Amino acid sequence: MADTLQFDLVTPERRLASVPVTEVQIPGAEGDMTVMAGHAPTITTLRPGILRAIGPQGHMTFAVTGGFAEASGPSLSVLAEQAIPVDEANATIFDELVAEARSLSEVALPEDRAMADKKVADLIALRAAAGY
Repeated sequence: MADTLQFDLVTPERRLASVPVTEVQIPGAEGDMTVMAGHAPTITTLRPGILRAIGPQGHMTFAVTGGFAEASGPSLSVLAEQAIPVDEANATIFDELVAEARSLSEVALPEDRAMADKKVADLIALRAAAGY
């Protein structure tokens, strides 16, 4: 399949996807981006958000909390801090993620507080984007 790229999504706990896809929409830290076959080599950090992969097998949607993505030629590898298939998620999971981020924000050093508060806001937006 000339118009596909190999997509791999892994977390420290497990591999969530290893499939050919036509495109992957990534929540990049600098902004959302779409990776397709032939994409320029790129490495980016991820912010909390929805990652969507579209391929011959259909659509896959994951909630990711952060991590890295590397596009290189015919493949895209995403190394996520945490990733949950949206159809397996629930409000409790998102509430726990937000509560943990709030706890970390409360004890963050003053110079790190803005980044910690942004993570809380991004996780709240992720919960809403996932429909919870």
